[in-house]
Amino acid sequence: MTAPDEFDAPDEWTLREEVTEYETPWYDGGYDLLEQPDGTEKRYYWADLPDAVIVVAKIDGAAVASIDGEMAAASESEDEGDHLLFVEQFRPTIRETHLELPAGIVEDGESYTRAAARELEEETGFKPSSTALLQEYAVATGVLRHDRGIVFAEGLEPGERELDSNEFLEVTTVPIDEAIERARERPANDSTLSALLLAKEDGLL
Repeated sequence: MTAPDEFDAPDEWTLREEVTEYETPWYDGGYDLLEQPDGTEKRYYWADLPDAVIVVAKIDGAAVASIDGEMAAASESEDEGDHLLFVEQFRPTIRETHLELPAGIVEDGESYTRAAARELEEETGFKPSSTALLQEYAVATGVLRHDRGIVFAEGLEPGERELDSNEFLEVTTVPIDEAIERARERPANDSTLSALLLAKEDGLL
């Protein structure tokens, strides 16, 4: 979500000042000085982040098990039914290792579905033949200017893995009927849980 060009708010709210206090390669931070409906003024702090996409990617279990371990680690299950692709990675910000769905930043000019296909291939080495946007929503609206898209991907085929310099990922799979249970195990994270629940609500899991 980019910073709003106009102050779109009810008439009883007035924007007095918008201040960017710092800029980083990841996000900008600042505050809006607002006159509230009761006439008082207050600073509302925000961080402005690029849009992101979370990918719920379905793949046949037998296909995963037959692929070289350097591309993807086969599920512990020998079930040949449908699985979902996950990545396991250490998150330095919170100093924990998380099991997550593939995800990434939406680049300038990209749709959520195009970003999902690119991120999926870069992180896991699989490219989808079909993608569909399930939901777009605002995240942590009390502090963030940040939108997220959930994309469902299927028809996966081997592609070319290309990790960023700060990505150290292990790729694995989880049977579809175990995915939500596994995602709820600590440490759990919001993006994976919300994406799986939306996909389940839409009848895709």
